[in-house]
Parts: sequence; C-alpha cells; structure tokens
Amino acid sequence: MSQTVISPAQAVPIQAPATSAELPPTQQTSALSLIIICVLVGLNLRPALAAIGPVVTLLQQDTGLSFSAVAWLTLLPVLAMGIGCFVTLWLRRHISLAYLIQGALALLLLANLLRLIDAGSLNSALLLLTALLAGSGIAVIQATLPIVIKSLASDSARIMGFYVSAIMAGAALGAGLTPFLAQWLASWRAALAFWAVLAVAAFVAWIRWTARTQIQPAATSAEPQSATDAEILFARPAAQSFNRYRLMSLVATFSMAAAGYVCVLAWLPPFLIDLGYSNTESGLMLGYLTAVEVIAGLLFPAWAAGSPDRRRVLFSVLILSIGGFIWLAYFPLTGAVPLPSAAFTLASMPIVLIPLTLLGLGIGGQFPMIMIVTMDHHPDAQQAGSLISKVQGYGYSLAAITPLIMGSVRDQLGNFSSAWLALAIMYAAALLLCSRYNPVRYAQLRQVKGR
Repeated sequence: MSQTVISPAQAVPIQAPATSAELPPTQQTSALSLIIICVLVGLNLRPALAAIGPVVTLLQQDTGLSFSAVAWLTLLPVLAMGIGCFVTLWLRRHISLAYLIQGALALLLLANLLRLIDAGSLNSALLLLTALLAGSGIAVIQATLPIVIKSLASDSARIMGFYVSAIMAGAALGAGLTPFLAQWLASWRAALAFWAVLAVAAFVAWIRWTARTQIQPAATSAEPQSATDAEILFARPAAQSFNRYRLMSLVATFSMAAAGYVCVLAWLPPFLIDLGYSNTESGLMLGYLTAVEVIAGLLFPAWAAGSPDRRRVLFSVLILSIGGFIWLAYFPLTGAVPLPSAAFTLASMPIVLIPLTLLGLGIGGQFPMIMIVTMDHHPDAQQAGSLISKVQGYGYSLAAITPLIMGSVRDQLGNFSSAWLALAIMYAAALLLCSRYNPVRYAQLRQVKGR
C-alpha cells in the first residue's frame, strides 16, 4: 500500500495497483486545500467547550450552578465525544464520510445557536443539551476527519499537525475572545452563541470542497484503478481485529492525555480567578496557553516526522505537561501570585506564564502525537480510522468524569492543588505506556480479517 500527498498533477494511489491512471487536475485535491479545509473544520471543535470557563462566574450568577454542576458542561460533551466515536463506527457503514462531517458541523452550529436562548427555569437543561449536541458533533468529526487525512496525504503526520493545531487555535479563540464578547454584547449567552459563525464558515466550505471531489474518473484500462477523492470520502470500512492489550494501552494513554486537557480547559480559569485574576484576565491566560498549544501542535509532529519511532517526542511532551501540573499545584504556595483580594499586576504575569507555557507545549504536542502513533499502527486509512475511533471512544468516555471529580475536589477542599498533582501522577503513568510504542512491533499487533 502506498500513499502520496495529492497534488493537482498527480494520481492518488491509495491501494497500490499494477498501473495507476493519472486523473485530470480537477479530480484531485491539493495538499493546500486539504490543509485549509482541515483547519476550518478543526477550528470548530473546541470553542463550545473553551468558551464556558472564562464566563463561568457570570453563568453561575444567572443559573445558580455550583462548581460540580458546571463541570457537567464539560463532562457531557466529552462523554458524548467518547460514545459518539462508537456510534460513528456504525454510522460509517451507512453514511459516507462527507455527509457525516457535514451533519456534524450542522450539530455544532445548532448547539452554539441554542445558547442564545434565555429559557428561564430551563436554562440549566438547555445548556446541558447544547453541551451534548456539541460533543456529538465533535465526536463524529474527530472519528472521521483523520481518515480523510491519512487517505489523501502521504505526510499525514504533518497534516495532522495542522488539523490538531487548528483545534487548539479554536480553543484559544474561544477562551481569549469570549470574555470580551460578553462585555461587548452585554450578554454571556450572546458571547457563547457567537461561535456559530465559525460553524457556518466550515459548513459552507466543507460542502463546496466535497462537491469538487465527487468526479469519478473514466476507466482507461482493465487494470485496477487508483482510488479517487470521492471513493475515499464515500468509502465503507472493512472489518478489523486488533491486539487487545495494545488497544487497552492506547486507550489508557489517550484517556490520561484527554483528562489533563479537559481539566485544564474547564478549570484553569476558575483556578486563576481563585488566585485573584478577573474573568477577562483568566480567559486571556487560557487563550495564551491554547495559543502555545497551536505552536506545539505544529512543532512536535514536524519533529516526529523525521523518524517512524515517535517515542522520544512523546516522552518530551509528557514531561513538559508533568512539570506544568506540578508547578500549578504548588503555585498558590509560592507567594508569586496575588491573593484573592489583591489587584492584578503585570509583574505577576511572567511567573504565571511559566506553568502555562509548559502545559501549552505539553498538551499541544501530546494530542497530535498520540493520534499519529495510533494511526501508525495500521497502514490502511480505513482500518487506522476504525482504530482511532475506538481509542478516542473509550478514551474520551474515561476522561469525561475527571472534570466532575476535579469540581468536587474544589467544592470540598476549596482549592485545585490536589487535582493538579493527581494529573501529574497520571501523566507519569502514561510515560511508562508510551515506552512500549515501538513501530517495529506494529505489524505483529494487527490482524485484519479477510486479508
């Protein structure tokens, strides 16, 4: 099986045929167009989650929700992201990738728009519904877009870097701009609903992009023809089995990484608010962290592309995250941050940015790297897509409970320090699992039915 980056002048050999027919330029998708569409779609996958934290105090004032209750606004979408991956595996047998992603973007659009509604006594229920809808849409995209990437690009690690960086950039935009939008629009509901704009742009762009890939080539010989973009987008998955213990290891690694990410996304702003920062300042600092994640999402996959063994890069990003979590756990004890009653000063900014930078580099690098390593386990795009759906499905389902646990810790102990330390220990365990991801053994771990 061979895969090449698709350019306007090249054929798209997905299954190595005896001879491959060269298709007209209009039937190909360029690497640039693939990057652009992945970025547009990826930008939509986190604002629905990241926008909550910076306006959490305003939300609590209007709805009366406790920290534990607010945690459900993160728990539900993450749980939906997990369960939705398994549902997507079934949907892929009946609906094409193109239509699945189109429908998922429509769900994200609806979820954001519904947050504009003031439902009175039903406000809490409506917010939970929007969280569930957003998580479902995110799940479908995260389980399907990597298949498109691996199918249409030989350098899938680089494209995955752009895609995951776009996800982090969406989180940065959601975290950094939502407090300003709440002030400008004089409504936290309008600020949350604003992110429907991104969903509209991606929805329209996806429809236009997939329409250009639906031209089927004319057969020019009796030889098997190379797969076209349309065949990739409208393909059905084959049956697959995989080494159970490696699947469990990948799931555990992904769930630990996801737990750290969603806890930072949900609770970093309230943690900083507890230390005396305002809603806007805490949102800006979460935006800074996610901006660093964008850089890391490009940097570490590019570094990993130089070798099929990705473990050195995995170790690096996990160690960076461990350092960040430990720093956050002991940060309130250093005296380097203002007390809750103190005013925010620029002098405190360089200190607080150190753990945020460590976490931004670590978390931003770990997601694309774990997804790349998971996809490395199988050379076939459809089979790798099925594997990554299972890993994300179990992983997000397990990680979903962690924001609720962390919110309960905050309610009971009055601080987040113990939770940050627990995440550092969890990441240390992930280091041990990653030491086993030797690409030399990948072929021995897969058993594909019918092959």
